[in-house]
Amino acid sequence: MSEPAKQVHLGAAFPGVNNHTVWSDPRSGSQIDFSSFRHLARTAERGKFDFFFLAEGLRLREHRGKIFDLDVVGRPDTLPVLSALAAVTDRIGLAGTVNATFNEPFELARQFATLDHLSGGRAAWNVVTSSDAFTGANFRRGGFLDRADRYTRAAEFVEVARELWDAWAPDAVAADPAAGVFVKGGAIAEVRHRGRQFDIAARPTVPRGPQGHPVLIQAGNSGDGREFAAATADAIYTIHAELAAGRSFYADVKGRLATYGRAPGHLKILPQATFVLGDTEEEARERARHIRHQQVSPQGAIAQLEQVWGRDLSGYDPDGPLPDVEPLADAAGITRGRARHELTGRHAFVGTPGQVAEEINTHVQGDACDGFIISGHLTPTGLDEFVDTVIPELQERGVLRSEYDGTTLRDHLGLGPAPASVR
Repeated sequence: MSEPAKQVHLGAAFPGVNNHTVWSDPRSGSQIDFSSFRHLARTAERGKFDFFFLAEGLRLREHRGKIFDLDVVGRPDTLPVLSALAAVTDRIGLAGTVNATFNEPFELARQFATLDHLSGGRAAWNVVTSSDAFTGANFRRGGFLDRADRYTRAAEFVEVARELWDAWAPDAVAADPAAGVFVKGGAIAEVRHRGRQFDIAARPTVPRGPQGHPVLIQAGNSGDGREFAAATADAIYTIHAELAAGRSFYADVKGRLATYGRAPGHLKILPQATFVLGDTEEEARERARHIRHQQVSPQGAIAQLEQVWGRDLSGYDPDGPLPDVEPLADAAGITRGRARHELTGRHAFVGTPGQVAEEINTHVQGDACDGFIISGHLTPTGLDEFVDTVIPELQERGVLRSEYDGTTLRDHLGLGPAPASVR
């Protein structure tokens, strides 16, 4: 008897942290108005996505010392947006990227525990790190953190956050007016942690959340990042979306879990992907070419080459041959605040809704991933067509829910509540 088909897990990414977003399209809306976030989150919830995903931009990107205006700028702070979305959605998870390098455990644990309460158990933290002094200059500590120390700090950060989330016993709140007792005696532990990165003595102010711990997502593809995800994360956000590369990454990361006493289902692997749809495959490919041209404008193409050549190429024709001068040996610093070669870092599903659904399902059933974080190229309506046409195809194949079975994000991901630590 064959095993049942694996279920496809989906996140919906709000576009805008890079020039994948086509803000110049007349249909593009605001990156700041709350109505944009509300529209995308509700659309994803209508499509029974597991979660809405909000990335983070801590510094405006610069190219040759000037703001790179082909990137979208003006991203609001993550946590207030997710808190507001908790009031206008019912079931979809709310995942936010917040940097472990430039924050402190007590404050961040408190904020995510609050979001978990406000949303009824739908909070997720995408844990990222940074060794970027350009971004670090915005913060009191500056860019002090060596690259080798990023995950050392992040691992201890998560350890402390979990201690804080576990400090309240699950039944700590008695709220007994007759006895005059609000909190049971001894039900709130004092967290004393002394480590290389953090030294705190704290009594958390927020009760244990509905999920126990918010879902932890990790974004990183290095060896250290994979090990950190295997040890601590509930989901990993990756760039490995091509079928062969995805299978290799999937096998590698899942194979690390046993070392930490974890089963393969305890960590979901979710590459980011875009999509372009059409009534026919040729129509979809033509639309993809048009969108690609919008994303890689003449200015953007020159800027991309300048990252490689390390010199001013503004006098060259973007439709002409490659520059006839040699790249400079040290091209560092010409573009700051964005990843090199970011324009080609995502997999795109291109085809009819049925073809796209089949390709997504092939990746999941073939152990290349557990699902995808889907991003459209328009704000905020870029996901509408996917939900209207691809989602029914996945549901018809029996690999995507028609209704939410649970109420928390851990339910959606099949993780179960985080167990309380022994106290």
